[in-house]
Amino acid sequence: MVRKPPEPVQIVKQRRDAALAALVEGVPYIRYLGITFERHGDELTAVLPFDEKLIGNPFLPALHGGVTAAFLETAAIITLSWSYLWEDIENGKLDPDTLTHGDLPRLPKTIDFTVDYLRSGLPRDAYARARVTRSGRRYASVQAEAWQDNRDRPIAQAMAHFLMPRPKS
Repeated sequence: MVRKPPEPVQIVKQRRDAALAALVEGVPYIRYLGITFERHGDELTAVLPFDEKLIGNPFLPALHGGVTAAFLETAAIITLSWSYLWEDIENGKLDPDTLTHGDLPRLPKTIDFTVDYLRSGLPRDAYARARVTRSGRRYASVQAEAWQDNRDRPIAQAMAHFLMPRPKS
């Protein structure tokens, strides 16, 4: 049996980056908030660059709680999607070119979402990471955490449950 040579690392990286960009760019609200993702292997970090439109209380000033919640939910949904699409991205089954032309996989639907606000979000960039704690065919649980200058001092954390999309027939 002849073993197929591995793909060049640049091809794999391009496919990963294109798939992630398509997931993020496919949601207008993510683009409106300016959320981007940094990718290191299969680990994602969401980045919310500071913008004046994100301030909820101008007297403090502090990030709007709804923006903080949306940021955490975005980190959770994209991380969950990334985890279940990873194998198809890696083996080339998921073609990034079709993703960039609008043939996006369906995203998980939020069942419930609970946020704990731990401290005020300051007028500066924020970061978030999510961790899938359970992922089945129909249901998934995800924890997310957001911080700004110091990861050991989170500004908010969330627990979310999602209905997984049915595979396309």
